[in-house]
Amino acid sequence: MKPVSRFIKLFGVAAIAAGNLFAAGAALAQEKYPSRPIEIIVPWGPGGGADQLARKVGKILEDSLKVSFPVVNAPGATGSTGMTKLLVGGTDGYAISVFIADTHALQVTGNTKWKAADYKPLAIMLQQPSAIFVPMDSRFKTWADFEKEAKANPGKLKVAVLGLGSIDDVTLRYLGSKGIKTNAVPFANPGERYVSILGGHADALYEQAGDVRQMLDNKQMRPLLIFANERVPEFKDIPVSKELGYNVTLPQFRSLIVKAGTPPDRVKLLADAIAKAAATPEYKTFLKDSYADPNSYLGPAEAEKFLQHELEAMTALVNSIDK
Repeated sequence: MKPVSRFIKLFGVAAIAAGNLFAAGAALAQEKYPSRPIEIIVPWGPGGGADQLARKVGKILEDSLKVSFPVVNAPGATGSTGMTKLLVGGTDGYAISVFIADTHALQVTGNTKWKAADYKPLAIMLQQPSAIFVPMDSRFKTWADFEKEAKANPGKLKVAVLGLGSIDDVTLRYLGSKGIKTNAVPFANPGERYVSILGGHADALYEQAGDVRQMLDNKQMRPLLIFANERVPEFKDIPVSKELGYNVTLPQFRSLIVKAGTPPDRVKLLADAIAKAAATPEYKTFLKDSYADPNSYLGPAEAEKFLQHELEAMTALVNSIDK
């Protein structure tokens, strides 16, 4: 083939490829959005706090955007399996994901293949303190009882956690650095984690009160210690970490994210709809029932700053533990 002819042929192929990309982009821009279901990926099993959030928000969004929001559970690896599902997908805005503090912590405690630049926050939807729970009939009547035994028998007491590298795990490591050494036992399935202390598979549970509210209401378990700066009104008799001199709170948060590169107009449409959902009486009741901060919601810009702040706080805490 002559050089000129070869150049013309290669140029033609490149032109066709460019034309196809342009056509695809134009089609995406012209498509009515949303015109089909938008998946909400939950990187955990059914029944947990993240799952409850997704189903509550999805139901409200269905009413406003007039498309369905099917929940897709993708548990595993402290949320990394769900993150992978989101990030290998397209950037057309037809998939969003629940993103929580435990997965966020992996950027400090693990070797993630993804980074903050790979996703874009749509909102922080829920903020709530975590706590150590025991069965109602536990031999540990107070946190002082638990602390005393943990110090006397390092590593003997088992604490059910969400996963290794999570804020659960980091918090227990911090307590270990203060002489309260326990054995973190991961349960990826929320239901199994909740009942682990009832069946004797663990001595205590690290969780959020809202996620186990039914068990609290049924007098199946009770908190020993809450990780917060101030006492929680609903549990005014339970000590918090700050008053006991533990410099750790790491509040649980649950947010909604979309893959980076999603068209800005679609990101805005989703973010605006989510903001309206967060302002509904139905969602405010959900926050109250979850023992969450009534002012949990943060919009995209504030959410981005919040995530950065939490990442810095976790980094500082982990560094202090490792010294």
